[in-house]
Amino acid sequence: MPELNHNFIAGEWVAGASEIANINPSDLSDTIGHYAQADTAQLQRALDAAVDAQPEWAKIGLEGRYSKLINIGDELIANCEELGTLLAREEGKTQPEAKAEVYRSGQFFTYYAAEVLRQIGDNAESVRDGIEVDVRREPVGTVAVISPWNFPMATAAWKIAPALAFGNAVIWKPANLVPASAVALARIIAKQELPKGLFNLVMGPGSSVGQQLIESPMVDAISFTGSVPIGRGIAKSALENFTRVQLEMGSKNALAIMDDADLDTAVACALNGAFGSTGQKCTASSRLVVHEKIHDAFVDRLVEGAKAMVVGHALEVGTQLGPVASESQLNQNLENVELAKKEGGELQCGGERVERATEGYFMTPAVFTGTRNDWQVNREELFAPMACVIRVDSYEEALATVNDTRFGLTAGIVTTNLARATHFRRHAQSGCVMVNLPTAGTDYHVPFGGRGESSYGPREQGQYAKEFYTHVKTAYINSGLPA
Repeated sequence: MPELNHNFIAGEWVAGASEIANINPSDLSDTIGHYAQADTAQLQRALDAAVDAQPEWAKIGLEGRYSKLINIGDELIANCEELGTLLAREEGKTQPEAKAEVYRSGQFFTYYAAEVLRQIGDNAESVRDGIEVDVRREPVGTVAVISPWNFPMATAAWKIAPALAFGNAVIWKPANLVPASAVALARIIAKQELPKGLFNLVMGPGSSVGQQLIESPMVDAISFTGSVPIGRGIAKSALENFTRVQLEMGSKNALAIMDDADLDTAVACALNGAFGSTGQKCTASSRLVVHEKIHDAFVDRLVEGAKAMVVGHALEVGTQLGPVASESQLNQNLENVELAKKEGGELQCGGERVERATEGYFMTPAVFTGTRNDWQVNREELFAPMACVIRVDSYEEALATVNDTRFGLTAGIVTTNLARATHFRRHAQSGCVMVNLPTAGTDYHVPFGGRGESSYGPREQGQYAKEFYTHVKTAYINSGLPA
């Protein structure tokens, strides 16, 4: 009988009002476990406990906070092999990718442990004689973290770690598709004997528990990663209480391949960016904007590389593309393949559900050519191992095509021309720009976020995270002594 896993509320592991099964997308006969589903009464208990615990945590000395965060990070890093296997088993990304995600999750905690000790304010002279000005940061209070299924541990870590580092309480509602990673991370955090209620894991339906969470006046900030429609709904609900929000949503990233590009670099960047993690990345490059002078040679090499990619069980050695995370996602992917055909795209390879030794949601990487930027398939986020090639006849057209989107998370260019790379870096209308690199892949110590419908609110990661997780307080002090 698969293990029953509980929520973590007010410092205790609590059975839910119901439960769900967690199924391995690489092997549908493999049930990873059963996971508690909270009801609204349990969420309210978590909210009450968080509000009570946060002031106690904010008063803890810097070294106390530092040691607890560093312990969490060190344990994640030390156990990345075991936890990576669990993550790959439930989400479907390959074991090396999953192990790297857990390792990176640990780095978020160790980085923000160091940030605890770097919380330095500012001093200024007043324009008035005899008065000094002190500027410092204080925690916002209780933070709701709502994380997605595609990076079940890393995305949660880069929200939870800064929230705790800057003195806040956390209520974490993970995606229901990936509860095993959530429970694994929560168990490590729970070992630190934080004030009861400071950190809460509340798994449950978004329609009830999630909606109550974002509507609660007891929540001071909401950090969300997910789709645009849900993000828009969160923003509307949060406005009622003037709750601050940080929203990371959709994307439609493009990689521009110029006529002077190194072909090996271009193909490697495209394969990695389009098909890494089975294309289930918000930074994936689903639009490949290719100069006509290099178009045919690039497409030949891209198709060759895509056909050679090994699709299989996430835990099998040599697998390069694991399964799609769920049946609904797979069906949506296959619908988008048919949409691209209907719009006039030429399918060069892939785009099919395939069978393997175990029953799972396996799909071959698809490459379409002859597509146009105004087609629906090139306007909407796909979240699939699917790349559409758009032919252009100049750098100027390539840049205009890259920028012609309502999103703006990442954009990339492959070129050996320094002036062109510099111009692109300055004029690409996206939050992150990559030069001779895949569009997917960012560092943890620098800001992450986009423009347009990709992001709303302060940036995530690095020192920029403090803009969301803290209030700024300006104090004026009259010493009573002459200047």
